[in-house]
Amino acid sequence: METIHTVAWMKHVAAEARRQDRVIGLVPTMGALHEGHLSLVRAAQKQCSPVVVSIFVNPKQFGPAEDFQKYPRTLEADCRSLEQHGVDYLFAPSPEEIYPAAFRTAVVVEGLSERLEGRLRPGHFRGVTTIVLKLLEIAQPRLAFFGRKDAQQVRIIRQMALDLNLDAEIVVCPIVRESDGLALSSRNAYLRGADRQAATVLYRSLDAVRRAIVAGERNPAYLLMALRQVIASERAVTLDYAEFVDADTFEPVVALRKASYVLIAARVGQTRLIDNALLEPAAESLNVTL
Repeated sequence: METIHTVAWMKHVAAEARRQDRVIGLVPTMGALHEGHLSLVRAAQKQCSPVVVSIFVNPKQFGPAEDFQKYPRTLEADCRSLEQHGVDYLFAPSPEEIYPAAFRTAVVVEGLSERLEGRLRPGHFRGVTTIVLKLLEIAQPRLAFFGRKDAQQVRIIRQMALDLNLDAEIVVCPIVRESDGLALSSRNAYLRGADRQAATVLYRSLDAVRRAIVAGERNPAYLLMALRQVIASERAVTLDYAEFVDADTFEPVVALRKASYVLIAARVGQTRLIDNALLEPAAESLNVTL
C-alpha cells in the first residue's frame, strides 16, 4: 500500500489509473477504522481496482462545541489494518494541504441540509459536502462508498453528485452492527462501562419499531411512541430526535406508503450517536432493514 500525503501526487496517481481505464474506488473516512469501514473497503474491492481509502478528520464539519480535538486519531493502526486488507492507496493529507490559507469555497445542498442533523449541527453538512467534493475531484473515483448509518449525509452527497454532474457513482452499503445491535461508529470508543450497554437502546428502540410493523402497525405516531418508550427505559440516554421521514426528501411522513427512514439521534452520557432503519413497501408488506 502506498500512502499519499499531497493533493498533487494523489491527482497524478488517479490520472494514471484513469488513463489505463482502471475503475478507481474511493472509501472516504475520518480514520479510527472499524469493521464498518472495512466492509466498505471489501465492497470497493469487489468492483474496483485500485481502491483508495482517505483518512482526514475534517475540521469544517465540527461545530465549536463538538469533539474535533478529541476525535480518535489512530493512523498507525489504521495503516496496518488497510495493508492487511490489501488496499492500494491511503490518502492521508494534512489540514493545510486540503484547506490552504487562501481557501474560500464551500458547497451547500439547500433544503436537505437544514433539517435533523443540520438543524442541531449548523454548518455540519456544509463541511461534509465541501470535503467530499474535494475528495471526489482529487481521487477521481468511478465509485465512492459510504455507509447507510449516516443516511441523511448520504442522501445529501447523492444530491450534490447529481446537481453538479459528477462522474462518481455514490454507492451506499449496509449498516454494520455489533452482536448486540450497536451500530459501529468511531465514537463508540468514547463509551465506557454502563454507557456501552445503555447505547444498545438505540438498536432496541428501532427493533421495537420493526416488531410492531411485523405485527401490522403502520401508524408512524404509534410507532414513534413505542420507540420513545424503549429509549425512556435507559436513564443515561437523552433523545435528540426520532422521526419518520421520506427517504428522498427527508421531510416528515404521516403514512408509510413510500420508502422512508426512522432516524434517531441520542446522547449516551457525553457521547452522541445516530442510527436508523430503512422502511420499504413491498407488495402487501413493509420491509424493515436495521
